[in-house]
Amino acid sequence: MSEQAHFQRIALIGFGLIGGSIARAAKLQGLAGEIVTTARSEQTRARVAELGIVDKVVATNAEAVKDADLVILCIPVGACGPVAQEIAAHLKPGAVVSDVGSVKGAIVRDMAPHLPKTVHFVPAHPVAGTEHSGPDSGFAELFINRWCILTPPEGVDAAATDRLRAFWAAMGAKVEVMTPDHHDLVLAITSHLPHLIAYTIVGTADELAQVTESEVIKFSAGGFRDFTRIAASDPTMWRDVFLANKEAVLEMLGTFTEDLAKLTRAIRRGDGEALFDHFTRTRAIRRGIVEIGQDSAAPDFGRPHAALKKP
Repeated sequence: MSEQAHFQRIALIGFGLIGGSIARAAKLQGLAGEIVTTARSEQTRARVAELGIVDKVVATNAEAVKDADLVILCIPVGACGPVAQEIAAHLKPGAVVSDVGSVKGAIVRDMAPHLPKTVHFVPAHPVAGTEHSGPDSGFAELFINRWCILTPPEGVDAAATDRLRAFWAAMGAKVEVMTPDHHDLVLAITSHLPHLIAYTIVGTADELAQVTESEVIKFSAGGFRDFTRIAASDPTMWRDVFLANKEAVLEMLGTFTEDLAKLTRAIRRGDGEALFDHFTRTRAIRRGIVEIGQDSAAPDFGRPHAALKKP
């Protein structure tokens, strides 16, 4: 662990899967002198205190960020603007302020106007997660070999970006830097559209009168099981994602709809050659993902937790 990756005091606003995983990984790797957190509900704060993962659980966002060198908002995208406004006057000069949302353009638009010029705003998106949520769902190994994308706005101090990069790398992540708008376009096709499709397919199965719910559950093949895992994701978070990144999602959805229409015509016409060509091309994408280590060719019934060793 480099000195650059260490922060004297880290404040986590929100303590679900991502916030809890950051706390566990940062604690394991010795990346913080002190970790302070808060959450919206008194029940969640009480549970976090019971878990003993952080050094202090406080009642308000303003209290959490006081004297913090690194502040990370681990809350739904739609809540980030109001929270930024709430904490602005309480931020320590020189602090790095970040988030974990999967939409970045809206985060920059909603948060940046409220933050003082004395802090360094470096939005981030750890591309990692499970369908689980809540303070018990996090684990220190969540970010190992997963990408974390940083999207610093123009003019942000490069040293602050480098420091946040070192922090995420110390938790096992591979870090990339890109503009907020490019991030949103890339994630619209690789994450947001797949979630929308998953929600749609599982919803269709639920509404199919000729097939009972018990049959859908009992005879789920691997593909449908994968869709149900994705469709079990936090509904508040994904509602905010689609509303915040609607332009990019609608663009990708339009392209997807055109491709789906082509496949529909091929099936209707019995055009096996068109289907075979399409499936051959998409198979190559899967092979590419496996080759660069983003997934394994082995059957996967839940990614095993890799060992995150202390330095």
